[in-house]
Amino acid sequence: METERNHVIVVGGGPAGLVAAALLARAGVPTTLIAGPAPKDTRTTALMQGSLRILTRLGLWPRLAPQTGALKKLRIVDATDRLIHAPEVLFDAAELGFTSFGHNIENSVLVTALRETAEALPALTIRNEMVASVRSDDDRAIVSLQSGEKIAGALIVGADGRNSICRRAAGISAKTRDYPQAALTLNVRHTRPHHDVSTEFHTTGGPLTLVPLPGNRSSVVLVDTPATVERLSELDDAAVGRELQQRTHGILGNITPDSPRGKRPLSSLVANRFAARRIALVGEAAHVLPPIGAQGLNLGVRDAAAIADFVVVASDRHGDIGGSDLIGAYDRARSADVRPRSAFVDVLNRSLMSEFLPAQIGRAAGLCALGAIPPLRRAIMRQGIAARADV
Repeated sequence: METERNHVIVVGGGPAGLVAAALLARAGVPTTLIAGPAPKDTRTTALMQGSLRILTRLGLWPRLAPQTGALKKLRIVDATDRLIHAPEVLFDAAELGFTSFGHNIENSVLVTALRETAEALPALTIRNEMVASVRSDDDRAIVSLQSGEKIAGALIVGADGRNSICRRAAGISAKTRDYPQAALTLNVRHTRPHHDVSTEFHTTGGPLTLVPLPGNRSSVVLVDTPATVERLSELDDAAVGRELQQRTHGILGNITPDSPRGKRPLSSLVANRFAARRIALVGEAAHVLPPIGAQGLNLGVRDAAAIADFVVVASDRHGDIGGSDLIGAYDRARSADVRPRSAFVDVLNRSLMSEFLPAQIGRAAGLCALGAIPPLRRAIMRQGIAARADV
């Protein structure tokens, strides 16, 4: 088995892995994507402007746009009923000169389109197999398939989820946190238009977010105690619709679920490094965030674009595309983007649950400042949407 010095192996066929593989192959870098059977995903993702630019690079955005819901405004409503009550805050993309902050898309639609794009790229080989093991050293990286075949390359891009084999093979540990919360996800129809406004209700159990889809449809992410989420998951559609209508104060009228429901416990994970030993981590192999502020998958898409850009530059310069210089540069770049965002999401989520009065005052004061100080509000909006792909 001879190592191809310009060969990249991408492990994982979710959105982050597919974006990485497609960007690399589109640039002419010989790439193998190893993607086992994908689990059914009924969730949606709010793709912000930075992610949309990356999809445009792949020629995908014009095709996907009609199947998405625009997010022209983002509204935060304090529904905690506590003594310290924050005012409603509205963020308008027009304030930044954008027509929208981003677009909401069903994950199944996104993955299908990415897969079809990847399959048409001559520089990309796709192996629909499971990985048995991963190892790397100073000279090469090797992926062993369950069929017994070994594939060698200069770099492995680990996009294999929170229980990443690639992360373990790189010797990278991760900081994890379990929250006393769970998330219920589903899509709904409603009788009132959403007017392209995404609304996030902050409750003591966690956020309840309504994100526009095409027509009078929205996706819902409800974060609350595990017992509450379990109870809601067992109700019939009519009862769930009534409860959501009550919790959202009827802003969308009558609500009717129109998709299977998903539920999962809430936790976070941030790798202590984002690359080591010829292995670079992207997506949930590198970070898992609570569903607040649409940061999770957007960070994963930026991971994928960053590693592809580093590899293409190194390849053009005839450098080692898996060497220590590239690995170190990728780690520093992603650390600067991921760590502040993960810390912010963690603090915001825990502040909703906190009974500590100073924490409630601080959160309310922060939201007041966002509503009252336009330069601060615009700065936060720019950071939230990450309009530049190289943030």
